[in-house]
Amino acid sequence: MAEEQTELEERIIIKDQHTKEIDLVNRDPKHINEDVVKVDFEDVIAEPVGTYSFDGVWKASYTTFTVSKYWCYRLLSAILGIPLAVIWGFLFALISFCHIWAVVPCIKSYLIEIQCVSRIYSLCIHTFCDPFFEALSKICSNIRVALRKEI
Repeated sequence: MAEEQTELEERIIIKDQHTKEIDLVNRDPKHINEDVVKVDFEDVIAEPVGTYSFDGVWKASYTTFTVSKYWCYRLLSAILGIPLAVIWGFLFALISFCHIWAVVPCIKSYLIEIQCVSRIYSLCIHTFCDPFFEALSKICSNIRVALRKEI
């Protein structure tokens, strides 16, 4: 009975990972698009002093810009949102798959192989270079440098 309860809880946890509740009010909780797509009318269109259009034209332009931006975004997201979500989901699944099944095993294999190579390299250095430099240091140890100041 306890095993069945644990198994049921595991199934619920797994289900919750894929069907979690989303926040319909705050749709950018990590603020990834805070500075990028915040474009208002004043950020795009501005009239310098002395070259003003009619007030009615300015108000209509503001309304037209704001409403068309709003509805174009909604229309594009309705038409392309789900297909692009599928494409992005596939892409990130592919990246995850490649990372899990190719990149990490290759790195681990490389680290194992390079450890063997480093031992061979270390052995060669200690075998050939250490005696050479030790002999060279004994040869050079009797060299004396004297500095004289000439007047």
